[in-house]
This record gives sequence, C-alpha cells and structure tokens, in this order.
Amino acid sequence: MTIDWRYTDAENLGVLSVAGSLGADAVHRFSGAIGWVMARGSGPVIVDLAELRSWSAEGQLAIIEAARRLTEAGRGLELAAIPADGSLVPAADCPPIPVHADLTAALTAHHAGPAQPMKGRQAWRTTGWPTEPQPGT
Repeated sequence: MTIDWRYTDAENLGVLSVAGSLGADAVHRFSGAIGWVMARGSGPVIVDLAELRSWSAEGQLAIIEAARRLTEAGRGLELAAIPADGSLVPAADCPPIPVHADLTAALTAHHAGPAQPMKGRQAWRTTGWPTEPQPGT
C-alpha cells in the first residue's frame, strides 16, 4: 500500500497532507513529495497526518530524514495529527519536530488558522487525493 499527498503553499508556510499507509513501500513516494515541497515555497512545512491510516518504522524514519532535508534547506518540519498507533521517536541528531494535535492547531500556531485562511496559496496533489479543500484553505 502507498500514500497520496497534497501540498498547499502559502506565504511563508506549507502544508503537506498525507493519506494512506506510510510503510517501506511508500517511503520513496513520500521522499519525492518532500522534494516537491522543497522546490516550492518557503518557511516551515506542516505534515498533516490526519488521513494517514498507519506508519511503520521505515515511514517514521522517512519523516525524520525529511526533517533533516528541510532543516538543511533552511525550513523546518512540523507534524499534525500523528497516527494513534505510535509516536515518533527521533534520533538525538534529528532537528526538533514540533507535534500538533491537528492541522487547525498547527495553523493557529502560525497565525493561519481556519478563521484566517492561508493567503496566496497554491496547491498540488497526487491523482488519488480527494478534491475537497483542507482546513485553513
């Protein structure tokens, strides 16, 4: 099983929403999504995991690697709505990864909550991603 993703870029903030299962077979696709994110936008990236059904140890390592890549590029990574079946345990040399209860809380922390939609946004998604708008957009 793999993942689908949607990336929304706004002024100094990006949201990468991930759906499906982030296991060993989806790590390459997730890494590609991070490459897409790095080529667009600026500022921190919130990875919204509300639609993620599960993640494996390999999937968690992919998130940690994404945090490293983004930090090297001068951008941070934050998580929203991590799956209930586990918690992320980053290595000691991993950059800090703030975790928010959900996307609304993450956007609110950046003063871009649903009451103040993300301005100047552009969005890209995989063909399997539903077309409904995400919170805050």
